[in-house]
Amino acid sequence: MAQFFSLFPESPQPRLVRQAANILREGGLIAFPTDSAYALGGHLGDAPLLDRIRRLRGVDERHHFTLLCRDLSEIATFARVDNVQYRLLKASTPGPYTFILEATRELPRRVLHPKRKTIGIRIPEHPVTSALLAELGEPLLSSTLLLPGEEIPLTDAWEIRERLEAEVDLVIEAGACRPEATTIIDISRGTPELLRAGCGSLKPFGLSID
Repeated sequence: MAQFFSLFPESPQPRLVRQAANILREGGLIAFPTDSAYALGGHLGDAPLLDRIRRLRGVDERHHFTLLCRDLSEIATFARVDNVQYRLLKASTPGPYTFILEATRELPRRVLHPKRKTIGIRIPEHPVTSALLAELGEPLLSSTLLLPGEEIPLTDAWEIRERLEAEVDLVIEAGACRPEATTIIDISRGTPELLRAGCGSLKPFGLSID
């Protein structure tokens, strides 16, 4: 049975944030709010957790996982970023964007795209997620909470609890999220390429939906 924490959306309770971080450190899978939709998240180095997320999402090893990072300085440890990419990231983070970048050797191969050796990188703008990342002191491996056969990610903690109570270890409630996933932009090859249009604006990248 999943635990259920209700956190204040603007000033999350430190005690509950610490408990959530401990669940992650112990290999737990959590459902938590972000500045887009809800996401699934767990400890970066936990191999069984990857299998749990893939099974819940109905995706294979080609699925791009995302690292939620506290800030730009943390990104440089896990992804290769040149000056042009850095300026782009600085201008558009934090926010509801996932950027595909070439990974460094600091990341386990099992979390990378098997052919391209890339990883999704994101700096979210949500007080609860930010507090959780600060307490962890390291990135959080995540994936949008979009279930197989559905077109809209889950956004309501009570529904998530009802549907996934036996599948996750913790559901964090902090108010409803937006019914959209992040905008995914691949900048690993230099020129920004739109992979998924979501709740992040395309204007900063000179992109549009065809």
